[in-house]
Amino acid sequence: MGDFWTEKRLHEMNEKEWESLCDGCARCCLHKFEAVETKSVFYTSVVCRFLDQSSCSCTEYSRREKLVPHCIKMTASNIEQLKWMPSTCAYRKISEGKPLSWWHHLISGSRNTVHEAGISVREKCVSEIYVHPDDIEDQKVHWVHS
Repeated sequence: MGDFWTEKRLHEMNEKEWESLCDGCARCCLHKFEAVETKSVFYTSVVCRFLDQSSCSCTEYSRREKLVPHCIKMTASNIEQLKWMPSTCAYRKISEGKPLSWWHHLISGSRNTVHEAGISVREKCVSEIYVHPDDIEDQKVHWVHS
């Protein structure tokens, strides 16, 4: 039997399989903006207040949608509409028929590879609690692409 992520479509995965696809990069937790004129999305170095920046995991994962109104729960039915997701995102890659990256824990066998490879936001971001809302757009980064 092969790897579930190559044998199943996203909507066929159970909850455990779905959750295990997350590589733990936390790029989806970065504040992002859409340029009105071009519709292109740009990311900032500012992250949600509930992100544990060391582990790159949400401290309020089960309540995140209630606590953060703009937090979007990814599902198999909405992933294709979320074109702003980083190009490195495992959910996006699988939905586009692309293979997981070498640093993904399901390939490498280690959850630390995403950090070691410099893919995660660890040591690259600042919590929104330290940035005035009017200044968030000024924190644009170029190391994340949608």
